[in-house]
This record gives sequence, structure tokens and C-alpha cells, in this order.
Amino acid sequence: MRFKIIVLVFLVLNFPLVWGQTKDNDKKTVKVLSFNILGGRTTKGDFNLDALAKLINDANPDFVAMQEVDFKANRSKKYDLVTELGWRTKMAPIFARAMYYDGGEYGEGVLSKYSFLSTRNIALPYLEGQEPRAAIEVVAELPSKDTIAFVGTHFAHETNEGREIQAKKINEVFSSNIYPTILVGDLNAKPGSGPINTLEEMWQATYDKKNPEPTFPSDNPRVKIDYVMFYPKNRWKVIERKVIKDTYASDHCAYLVTLELLDE
Repeated sequence: MRFKIIVLVFLVLNFPLVWGQTKDNDKKTVKVLSFNILGGRTTKGDFNLDALAKLINDANPDFVAMQEVDFKANRSKKYDLVTELGWRTKMAPIFARAMYYDGGEYGEGVLSKYSFLSTRNIALPYLEGQEPRAAIEVVAELPSKDTIAFVGTHFAHETNEGREIQAKKINEVFSSNIYPTILVGDLNAKPGSGPINTLEEMWQATYDKKNPEPTFPSDNPRVKIDYVMFYPKNRWKVIERKVIKDTYASDHCAYLVTLELLDE
């Protein structure tokens, strides 16, 4: 009898803790951020990783896809920008090279609150004379024990033709994914353009189709070129979306979207 009383008291005293853990473990919402970080340079021309980290920390995302990321390039003081920002945000960092640049490398970066089950770097096709581009994919497990894929990319800025072949490659590669997938990045294309229409044949966009909120340039946003999309369309639901208007940290606004993962 005494043993039963002790067990009952323990359960009563620890119920809030146990309940809170269960609630966290059932979490099926994912906050994702698309952020072109301009190689660590601000709109004032200085180098300020703390400003980037503050914006990310304030947004409190689960995953961040970053574009224009330098890896030990001369112009960025030989810093590994993703690792530096991972340290400042207490998130797991990974870099994917798109090309060698300025004594170092240049490409995509991802930050994650969760460890990586797997990662891969997909080289995207590009036209002669244009910059090489890449897509980085990380696979991670949420607290709910659901596994998802998160993809960050950056399309060509030079021509629509270059962006179109990259959109087709993205569809080709990720249509075979076995996990619910989120696609995030600076696509350098307006809603309704060829590359975006190609992507939206497969992916569900998160922006308001009737009134897409612009993301560029940050000091006076006039055009939407930063996106969050998901696949399959029946596995995700948009809970909230926000364009973060910071005129100092980068020339792009960051785009923050909260998604709910739906059961099959």
C-alpha cells in the first residue's frame, strides 16, 4: 500500500513535466526561413554576422535556407559563414558548394534545430557563362518522430532560361522523395513566370496568389523572388507566413513560414 502511495505522489508531482514532454514530442509544426545573406555583408557595406544571427534568432525557425553563402572566401574574411552563424544561433550548420570563388567557395547553407539523418548536394544545370547553382537537401527527424526533407536552393539571376532548366531539375530530382519535403530559396523569379509555374506543377506555394508580398529589395520591396514551397501538396498546411523587413542585415527580406505536417 505504501508503495502505491509513493508512485501516486510521484505521478502527481511530475505530471506537468511529463505532459509537457509529450506535448513537445507531438509537435508537427515546422518554422522555415528563407534568407539571402549577401555573403555576410550588410546594405551599409560592412561585415556583420551578428546582425544576421539576430534576425534568425528573433524569427526562431526550425530550419533556415541561406543563399549567397561564402566558405572561406577572401571577401568574407576567410570565414566559414554557415559555421559562424550556427555557433551564434545554436543550430546545426551545413554548407553546399555551388562553385569555387574568391579564394574559397560559394553556395548554399542550411541551419537546423535538429540533427541531420542525411545530406546531399545536387548540382543544378546552368547556361554557359552563368554562375553554377546548387540545391542542398537535409533529412531530419522532428520531435514527433516524423522524418522530413528540407531543400535550400538559389536559381540563376541572369536569365529566365537558366532558371527554367533549374526548376525542371528540381522537379526531376525531388519528385521521387519518400519523405514530405519543403523547398526554400531565392528563385530570382516572379510569381506567374515560367520557372515558378514549372515548380508549381509539383510544389504547393505558400504565398498569397492574389497579392504576393514582395521580398526584394529590403529597403523598398517591390518584387517577390524568395519562396517556400512544399510537396506532396496534401501533407502540409500553411499556418502563418511573414516577410521580415530588415533594411540593414541584407538586401533581401527574409521569408518566414510556419507549416503543419499532416498525417497521411
